[in-house]
Amino acid sequence: MDLDVYVTAHRAEWDRLDHLLKRGRRLTGAEADELVALYQRTATHLSVIQSTAPDPALTARLTQLVARARSAVTGTRRSTWRDVVRFLTAGFPAAVYRSRHWWIPTAVLSTLLAAVIGWWIGTHPEIQAAIAAPDELRQLTRPGGEYETYYSSHPAGSFAAQVWTNNARAAALCLALGAFLCFPVLWVLFINMLNLGVGIGLMSSAGRLDTFLGLVLPHGLLELTAVFVAAGTGLRLGWTLIDPGPYSRRTALARQGRAAIGMAIGLALVLFVSGVIEGFVTPSGLPTWARVAIGVAAEAAFLVYVYVLGGRASRAGEAGDVDADQRSAELPTAA
Repeated sequence: MDLDVYVTAHRAEWDRLDHLLKRGRRLTGAEADELVALYQRTATHLSVIQSTAPDPALTARLTQLVARARSAVTGTRRSTWRDVVRFLTAGFPAAVYRSRHWWIPTAVLSTLLAAVIGWWIGTHPEIQAAIAAPDELRQLTRPGGEYETYYSSHPAGSFAAQVWTNNARAAALCLALGAFLCFPVLWVLFINMLNLGVGIGLMSSAGRLDTFLGLVLPHGLLELTAVFVAAGTGLRLGWTLIDPGPYSRRTALARQGRAAIGMAIGLALVLFVSGVIEGFVTPSGLPTWARVAIGVAAEAAFLVYVYVLGGRASRAGEAGDVDADQRSAELPTAA
């Protein structure tokens, strides 16, 4: 595209839009309609220039012009409790549901990795010896040892807050680091599965795997699911850079990035629930079956939430993105 010719052809429209915006609320009905039409056309012009012949100065000018026009057309929008309810009942579960083809394989493969690491450590004494001295291993795995006392080593409230903060940080890292071509997300996942596998291997070698699972499952089912959702979303975000589909990389990354930000907020709430379970249920005096049942119920509730509410919202067109009038103009590009 010849940028000079394009600018010459549409400069008058941009100048007219700027003039109407400067008039503010003194527009007639016809002029208001004209402003809306010019706003839509200018947004398209901006997309064309960004996609085919990006010019920093011109892009900056049109971006500012489109932003002013959007504000004039849509008005200032304030978040309300209705937005919060919509996010919790439609936006967040729909985003999780739509990314299920990423986080479910992530969950399956990660769980298998943790199981393999646990089996490898549990059946190879030389690997256990490389992890720690025999006395230290006994201190970790014996009845009343560090694996058991870990969950009751601090007051339940502060422990739950600490766990929630750490897990929310891990989930946010998975979401944010996905933009770096997936590799950091895979590393975060590996570290988490390695820690889980070490616990499985050491406790199984001591004949106390049932005790370990009884401590991990009440909170771990929901906690790990949240981590897997974050990791799967991060991987999807990274893959968008490799294969942006029918949009430019910038546009595709913006679409996925906006949804990922919303998912970070939603997953923080999910991890808050798992943190409460870990702080108050896991170290409680309840029988193992009761503690595990609470964890299974929390996990089942989350999956029903995602597949029922999220599936319904997704089929209705919800994607976890912001409203269309709050997005930058998008223009599909040729493959």
